[in-house]
Amino acid sequence: MNDLINVKDIVSSVIFSFFGFTLFGVAFYIFDKLTPGDLAKEILEDQNTAAAIVVAALILGISIIVGLAIH
Repeated sequence: MNDLINVKDIVSSVIFSFFGFTLFGVAFYIFDKLTPGDLAKEILEDQNTAAAIVVAALILGISIIVGLAIH
């Protein structure tokens, strides 16, 4: 049973997950500050589909980069 669950692997996965979320948050914050206007207002209040697509592409791109860096 000890071979199936390794606590070291679980702890390192949790640590890398928090590290990945932190990197993602910092990258999204920098992107939000570099773009003109407020992205949340554009997407939620103004229903700007183009802004939502750009943010979705940013989320996917950063997630892939962070995932590969951690892997």
